[in-house]
Amino acid sequence: MVNKAKNKIRQLIKESKRKVSFQEKQNRSTPILEKVEQLDAFKKAEKVMIYWSLPDEVHTHNFVQKWAKEKEIILPVVKGDVLELRKFTSMQDMQQEPVFGIYEPTGPIENGPESIDLIVVPGVAFDNNRNRLGRGKAYYDKLLQNTKAFKVGICFDFQLVPEVPIDEFDIPMDLVVAETVEK
Repeated sequence: MVNKAKNKIRQLIKESKRKVSFQEKQNRSTPILEKVEQLDAFKKAEKVMIYWSLPDEVHTHNFVQKWAKEKEIILPVVKGDVLELRKFTSMQDMQQEPVFGIYEPTGPIENGPESIDLIVVPGVAFDNNRNRLGRGKAYYDKLLQNTKAFKVGICFDFQLVPEVPIDEFDIPMDLVVAETVEK
């Protein structure tokens, strides 16, 4: 029942994403990430994990490159059914992986999520209770259960839904930042 409801939301959001051009997604990403930059949790964080965005996600490439000069930036790398954490060192140390076509860092491996201060988390959808719906592989839920880092979900306004169906493995965010809303 929960999986069916989750898949329905994934399909609705996928359709909404298709209606927004890549350029518009890039433009709409800037104010979202500017809000993240203003958070006390971000300002205090020395080690920040964020993702290298896919074309349909809040665009993080400029943010990663900007903040890598001042903070230790950690990016996830898909390894089987878990996320391996690697330090972002430079664009020259990024390579495209064959399965999802995601650019991933080849920098040093981070021991684990325990030392990360803040994690910026992508999602297909979020709700008012800060629940997150991912793509269905549970990569982030597995990672987030082992951290005390402040968890910030980021999304476009159309990714905010009334209710995300959850199960016992789903990890809520500490804050969700969208274009016009912070919850």
